[in-house]
Amino acid sequence: MKYQQRQVVAVVLLVTAALAYLAASGPADSRAGGAPLAPNSGEPVPVVAQQNEMHRVVHQLQQRLHTLPQDKDSWAKLGASYVELARVTADPTYYAKAEGALKNAGDTGLAAIGMGTLANARHDFHTARDWAGKAIAALPSNAEAYGVLADALTQLGDDTGAQDAVQKMLDLKPNTASFARASFHFELHGDVDGARDAMKRALTAAATPEEIAFCQYRLGELAFDHNRLDEAAQHYEQGLAARGDDMALTQGKAKVAAARGEAPVAIDIYRKLVARAPLPQYLQEYAELLEANGKTEEAQRQYDVLSEQQRLMESQGASDDLAAALVAADRGDGMQALRRAEAEWSRRQSVFVADAMAWALHMNGRDAEALSYSDRAVALGWQNATFSYHRGMILAALGRVAEAQEALVQALRLNANFSPLQALKAGRKLAELRGGR
Repeated sequence: MKYQQRQVVAVVLLVTAALAYLAASGPADSRAGGAPLAPNSGEPVPVVAQQNEMHRVVHQLQQRLHTLPQDKDSWAKLGASYVELARVTADPTYYAKAEGALKNAGDTGLAAIGMGTLANARHDFHTARDWAGKAIAALPSNAEAYGVLADALTQLGDDTGAQDAVQKMLDLKPNTASFARASFHFELHGDVDGARDAMKRALTAAATPEEIAFCQYRLGELAFDHNRLDEAAQHYEQGLAARGDDMALTQGKAKVAAARGEAPVAIDIYRKLVARAPLPQYLQEYAELLEANGKTEEAQRQYDVLSEQQRLMESQGASDDLAAALVAADRGDGMQALRRAEAEWSRRQSVFVADAMAWALHMNGRDAEALSYSDRAVALGWQNATFSYHRGMILAALGRVAEAQEALVQALRLNANFSPLQALKAGRKLAELRGGR
């Protein structure tokens, strides 16, 4: 599959970390079979099964290394496994263990791939780019090395470089990981059909329950993000049939329930999910859902956990000023939002950070400046409901009513459920603008 003059975007980095882990572990470590659904319930087994499974993989590698301490490939696999364990447990203290294992792997191409994956997980994208370069120099025909490079360059805003890296990955190994990155590229540039087709090719190439679950999740997200709830639900359920304990698919199921007005069901799913995997994304969505349903005290507790989780990540070298900026802005803390967004912008100028800058500046009443950043955020053509919502609110503040209405309509047309809270605000603002005609 060739593509020209386009660029890939890494979805949530926890997802690309999972892909990197699957690529690094290889067929011998793919753990075929997956976790089953609970008998007759249709409900996924607890997320803890996925965590226990990763602990088992780590234990096996540790036993091997106790016998063969000079096995550099096993050290590299152990490092990759620790990165994945950090993802499935939401415990960033595993990053230090990953780094130690990867250093023991020595100056090898596989170790460099692992270090690049770790740096991407920590959101240290410049370092990830450098490690990817070292990996490519050592293993010029290794597709995974180009995947690490593509993820880093995407987040750094280097469109051309990321495009070239993904093309090289496709040329070397047209598998699930490379087709998935091509799919993200099409999505970022507004080609939803192209993104869906590439993701279906990724699914066709999938060889393990983990890969099947990942592909079904991404197909579900593409559907959910474009107001196709039934299609999204079908993909999430098909993914759970392959791997019943998958966190991302469980989150997708919760989002669909919330979008269908089944708030108690959605809240219950989120409650169980964050108890096992307090990832910032899940905590924020859960808190917003609680707040949107009038459960303000419970929502505040989740926001408190989210703040603590962000501090824990930062203590382990995994800063995420981008996510922190957006959370602060959504909660009305303009000063904190702008401080965080500016810190991230000083490191990288991607469309994701441009949107965060726009939203933070808007929250500080600096809407003329905000619009210039919003222009940069939408320049590639990504059909993103949140971006359109932010742009609509900025235009409304500038008194450009017709353009504001157009942007808000676009946000809700793309995905009327892009956020439990912000979608409500978008609808209210749109009604207000129309009422002022």
